Amino acid sequence: QVQLVESGGGLVQAGGSLRLSCAASGRTFSSHSMGWFRLAPGKDREFVGAITRSGATTYYADVQGRCTISRDNAKNTLYLQMNSLKPEDTAVYYCAASLSGYGLGNTAGYEYWGQGTQVTVSS
Repeated sequence: QVQLVESGGGLVQAGGSLRLSCAASGRTFSSHSMGWFRLAPGKDREFVGAITRSGATTYYADVQGRCTISRDNAKNTLYLQMNSLKPEDTAVYYCAASLSGYGLGNTAGYEYWGQGTQVTVSS
């Protein structure tokens, strides 16, 4: 069992930056690949990016170059650094954990989810 708690969301102006954190419980964080998703009103949950157990990253095209995912296994924490934020980045952001490491671009690839943190980007 892995419990995930996101933090760091808030209101930011367009062009600004935010760093989201995802604190994981338990001693198995390093055994999981991790992902970030977002849910905007009227849209399906959307893949933002993921990081494997070995630290390899992949990103959704719309955020490529503006977002960086990292992990600190010693602190059981996942991060999402977001720069050059746009109003269309407004969403609830969720972190998720995958034991298998397969299908990281899809919600079905993850067994555990956090409760989400709201990011609002004003124009």
